[in-house]
Amino acid sequence: MRAMSNTSSRRALLKQLGFAGLGLSLAELPVWALPPLGAGDVVAQFTDYPASFNPTPTPQNRTLDLRTMDGVFTPKDRFFAMQHYGHPQVDLAAFRLKVGGLVNKPLTLSLDDLKKMRATDLVAGFECSGNSPRSMQGLSGNGKWTGVPLRAVLDQAGVKAEAREFVFFGADHGQEEIEWRTQKFTLEQQFGRSLTREHALSPEPMLVWALNGEPLTVHQGAPLRLIVPGWYGVANVKWLTDIYVQDEAFLGKFQTRWYRTLRGETINGETKWVETAVTRMRVKSFIARVTTNGNAATVHGFVLSDGTSVKSVEVNVDGGAWQPATIDSASVKDKYGWKIFSYTWNNPTPGDHTLVSRATDANGIVQPTAKDLENKKSFLEDNSQFVRKVKIG
Repeated sequence: MRAMSNTSSRRALLKQLGFAGLGLSLAELPVWALPPLGAGDVVAQFTDYPASFNPTPTPQNRTLDLRTMDGVFTPKDRFFAMQHYGHPQVDLAAFRLKVGGLVNKPLTLSLDDLKKMRATDLVAGFECSGNSPRSMQGLSGNGKWTGVPLRAVLDQAGVKAEAREFVFFGADHGQEEIEWRTQKFTLEQQFGRSLTREHALSPEPMLVWALNGEPLTVHQGAPLRLIVPGWYGVANVKWLTDIYVQDEAFLGKFQTRWYRTLRGETINGETKWVETAVTRMRVKSFIARVTTNGNAATVHGFVLSDGTSVKSVEVNVDGGAWQPATIDSASVKDKYGWKIFSYTWNNPTPGDHTLVSRATDANGIVQPTAKDLENKKSFLEDNSQFVRKVKIG
């Protein structure tokens, strides 16, 4: 990071990086933002983007274009958005969050009721579980969320001892065909996901109403959504309207059938196909920007994880030996936020090159290659190394 010499240069940086639009003051400017371009810096061109790449494939969906990344916080108009039942328009004046089921005191809370509770900020990034090189890693984003801990609301309701499953329903809904043995039923279904008692009552999950200092947009789940730090995007239920506490496992479509990973595992010497739920994110890094200046190039990228500390990041150039990258110490302070890394590439020759990064977490788990994941049949949870193609000169 280049040090800012005075207030005017910080204002210029704030304007350049677009943080004024995030509701951030000079004092709040993240010191871990990607550094501004200096004199002589030239942005190298990535040549791996397909001609068909479209950051906004439909009015409802949005993909982050990594080429536009200039800071660690993703602006609201670039934060990825995916949905299954469209984008419901929730009347803010009439909005109420209902909390019921196995609680001592059912609640009906307006957004103002929630805001009267002690609000807090959380820096957290996440990705869609379908994010991968196919989408140029664009189904991802990182932001500062404002809201209240889920546990504070549940404590107010009083969770009964027999409660085991906490179900979160959004206002988005649609017709679903449900098959039961030889019968099929077409029924109206709300989007729903659940957390176990252990996770729901932990300090991390939040009910949030703002992103980067501004009210949530319709795309981001206005007026209220759930954020489960360190989990894939599907767990972060948008347009949240109901929390229902029960003693049995929730078996909704997006819990039990759509968001599952199928992989072959060796069990007692034999390959068995095992299904697991999509929950916590798997460690992933990717390269987002390359700049050249004279005889050196600087490679910048991000690391996503479930909150487990990142031990190291390495960069490989043109299939050579892995070289250590530097993880920005300031970005490490936010447990669930993206981590920024950089690597100095000396004397790059003009022409086409390949670059790839890999992250290793504190538990020794290394970001896998695509070949390492060949035993996985479903495309979700693809945290494979993202090989970038770049042209120098």
